[in-house]
Amino acid sequence: MQIEADALSQLADSIGENFTRAVEAIFHSGGRLIVTGIGKTALVAQKIVATLNSTGTPAFFLHAGDAIHGDIGMVQPTDAVLVLSRSGETAEIKVLTLLVRNLGNTLIAMTSREDSTLARNADHLLLTPFEREADPNELAPTTSTTLQMAMGDALATSLLALRGFSPADFARFHPGGSLGKQLYLRVRDLYPHNQRPVVHPASSLKETLYEMTGKCLGATAVVDPQTDRLVGVITDGDLRRFLNRGEPLDVATAADMMSVHPKTVVEDELAVQAVAVLRQHSISQLIVTDSRGQYLGFVHLHDFIREGLI
Repeated sequence: MQIEADALSQLADSIGENFTRAVEAIFHSGGRLIVTGIGKTALVAQKIVATLNSTGTPAFFLHAGDAIHGDIGMVQPTDAVLVLSRSGETAEIKVLTLLVRNLGNTLIAMTSREDSTLARNADHLLLTPFEREADPNELAPTTSTTLQMAMGDALATSLLALRGFSPADFARFHPGGSLGKQLYLRVRDLYPHNQRPVVHPASSLKETLYEMTGKCLGATAVVDPQTDRLVGVITDGDLRRFLNRGEPLDVATAADMMSVHPKTVVEDELAVQAVAVLRQHSISQLIVTDSRGQYLGFVHLHDFIREGLI
């Protein structure tokens, strides 16, 4: 790990005008970025393509072996081609280099050897030099592929910044993941799936118990029957505290048992913000209201767990 960490540090110090020009060439190409390699570098190329596509830069992977056997036809005139190769002298890479040059596409080389065939024929060079691979025999691609991965991330994040790629864009490209959900999922997407327990201030203890038990949330909202505005909440804890006071049960009403300052969340709020309120107050549910304070329903801890936000 230290061998690779030292190599990464040296790579970071070497970033300069060549990197800037390569990023600008990709940004202004008007087409896609074709990323290609062979062997272990092909695997790195696939990861780079995945990162580029998820951050707003159109890209696709082309295996170097397939490219020189017909798949080069997938490359369009406006595409830029990024070729990954540790040595820059692999037979397939040398043939592919000549093919790309003949097609006239912008060729970007990522290699550890500045004097290689790939580097000499490239329009832009991303040099990833290293002293040794990390394995004891200095044979397995380890340090070299780590540097290529990091350079690919640097390209993707630089292009992301140039494109003004925002958190909202990220959510649009990642709708199924928990990261995306933090940026787009709102309370209104969750509470309609739950039941809507409600009583009025004058509701009896029996009516309140039926509502709390039947709606399976362990709580109920208390709403003014004239305005439908929220006036309180009764939770299991509120109920137990009332019973411990020893007051007459036959005349008890919801108004006697409720908490008058319930924790609420507006339906348009991001779900991740509702989670923060739950954590801050160590509670398991929130009452949902509209912007005017009208009672709409409940969101529960289990809703956020189901969506992967907790």
